[in-house]
Amino acid sequence: MILPIVAYGDPVLKKKAKDISKDYHEFDILLENMFETMYNAYGVGLAAPQIGLPIRLFLVDTSPFAEDDDLSEDEKRELADFKRVFVNAKIIEEQGDEWAFNEGCLSIPDVREDVFRKPNITIEYLDENFEARKETFNGLIARVIQHEYDHIEGVLFTDKLSSLKKRLIKGRLNNISKGKINVDYRMRFPNQKKKR
Repeated sequence: MILPIVAYGDPVLKKKAKDISKDYHEFDILLENMFETMYNAYGVGLAAPQIGLPIRLFLVDTSPFAEDDDLSEDEKRELADFKRVFVNAKIIEEQGDEWAFNEGCLSIPDVREDVFRKPNITIEYLDENFEARKETFNGLIARVIQHEYDHIEGVLFTDKLSSLKKRLIKGRLNNISKGKINVDYRMRFPNQKKKR
């Protein structure tokens, strides 16, 4: 089932999310719905707060980046094959010189800005079977993970922008929070009531 994506301005996007246990209600269905929602919106990542759930869960599928002609064949293969579920994740290390990349967010449609992030991360998490993992990622994969990880920490990519950039996009952000935007996927705006 395709779920509505929560728009900028909803308080759930600013909450630090809570850990979940392996008996979380209908977890497999939730994952299926999240993947379907992400693919429907042409995203490469989706965090549970973006569908209104303040839990430490996000998923990533970087295969759309594999179409980029500027990448080596090895990079394309790595991106094409990367699909993961992250439960109760904790980034334990970020390393390297920060680099800029133009980021967007399904909760903040039609706003894209350069965000600086470190290129290498080490993260501990549980996979979709609740098995513990600790891995190191770099490049675009690390960046997508960092962006989604920020969501479970209550941080949006716009929070990482300079005060000047924030002022320049303030009107666009206000319009998004009021639902004054056209998108080709389902969204829920802060002033809308949740449908049961």
